Amino acid sequence: MLDTKDIFETINMIHEECLDIRTITMGISLYDCQSDDETRLCTKIYDKIMNSARDLVKTGESIEKKYGIPIIHKRVSVTPIALMSGGVSHDGVVRIAKTLDKAAHELGINFIGGFSALVQKGFTHGSRTLIDAIPEALAHTEFVCSSVNVASTKAGINMDAVAEMGKIIRETAYLTRDRGSIGCAKLVVFANVPEDNPFMAGAFHGIGEPETVINVGVSGPGVVASAIRRAGNCNLSELAELIKKTAFKITRVGQLVAREAADQLHVPFGIVDLSLAPTPAIGDSVAYILESMGLEKCGCHGTTAALAMLNDAVKKGGTMASSHVGGLSGAFIPVSEDAGMIAAAKCGALTLEKLEAMTAVCSVGLDMIAIPGDTDANVISGIIADEISIGVANTKTTAVRVIPAYGCKVGDCVSFGGLLGEAPVMAVKTESPAVFIGRGGRIPAPIHSLKN
Repeated sequence: MLDTKDIFETINMIHEECLDIRTITMGISLYDCQSDDETRLCTKIYDKIMNSARDLVKTGESIEKKYGIPIIHKRVSVTPIALMSGGVSHDGVVRIAKTLDKAAHELGINFIGGFSALVQKGFTHGSRTLIDAIPEALAHTEFVCSSVNVASTKAGINMDAVAEMGKIIRETAYLTRDRGSIGCAKLVVFANVPEDNPFMAGAFHGIGEPETVINVGVSGPGVVASAIRRAGNCNLSELAELIKKTAFKITRVGQLVAREAADQLHVPFGIVDLSLAPTPAIGDSVAYILESMGLEKCGCHGTTAALAMLNDAVKKGGTMASSHVGGLSGAFIPVSEDAGMIAAAKCGALTLEKLEAMTAVCSVGLDMIAIPGDTDANVISGIIADEISIGVANTKTTAVRVIPAYGCKVGDCVSFGGLLGEAPVMAVKTESPAVFIGRGGRIPAPIHSLKN
């Protein structure tokens, strides 16, 4: 039971400290939409999404009014389209993307995820077709998000896929060059991808999920930063305990909304993803949390240790609040979406190399990072390979969402608008890994993958 103090504290979190439900995401299985006819397949996919999610936005809005809790995004994720496109042509896969986009537009949701492929051990015909179609699909849609899982701790790293994704990212950037290469902001490359992630661009409806499901992503970096500032000069053990208790309270809000949404929509409740997902708004920043802990600037020496402590405490508090914590859960560090990260990158305190080190201890990976538009595809593949290897070696999810901003150089800034924010173009090493990337094949799974 909540006492009066808890109630007022939660109200203050919402109104003063930017606590919100970042997303309600409905996962929808498309397996029963299979068809040899491409037109029929698109029609069935459209009908399934519209019938399943027709009340999603309305339900989210009613919960907002009932509890006074902002719900920023209402989203849909679907079965990885590569699993549906084994006999579909390139043009047919692009038609599917446009079908997803049409459904998203008519539902009034923010994004739809699942234009995805799982190729950690090799390519199927469907996954090859989908990956080849990603640049065109993202260039001709507004709401569609795409992801490709190229590695896992069990399978190792598919370096042929890593090499291909460097080229795909470059092409996507070029085809959306008139919009700041925004297509790349909707494309993420994964290792150890979770199947229940409600956050874009990596969300899809996993093969082990129910027919439909509600997953909720809750976020509160401003709440955590405020709690740390109020704590004053306490030691790190006390600070970790404070973060854990704060994460517990945040997660309880997410659990409440998730249960309510599932009940109203008559679908199962899946997970609460407690990820401290920042926004460009001042105060709603993971970087500011780290600076509140005692760092002069995010990116200075000590940043990785502070982030490791934050991530661990958040997860401990979240798992005490809900038996179904999943997705990514921890702390996100997307540069363009975090006011503190943007400031740190602009002043040079935060570099790509430091971000890579930080990803070893946080929820995901190199996220929403703008790099020079002329960056070679092999260099992009090298960035992917480095980040993905961290995930494989550490049995954790890592990902890469980089934007080679067409026509931009280091020091420029590219704006995406809304929660995607703006990204300072960061320097990359230009020495080429082309020969290494060109060897292809698979980097074998690490020895600790043999746990059976």
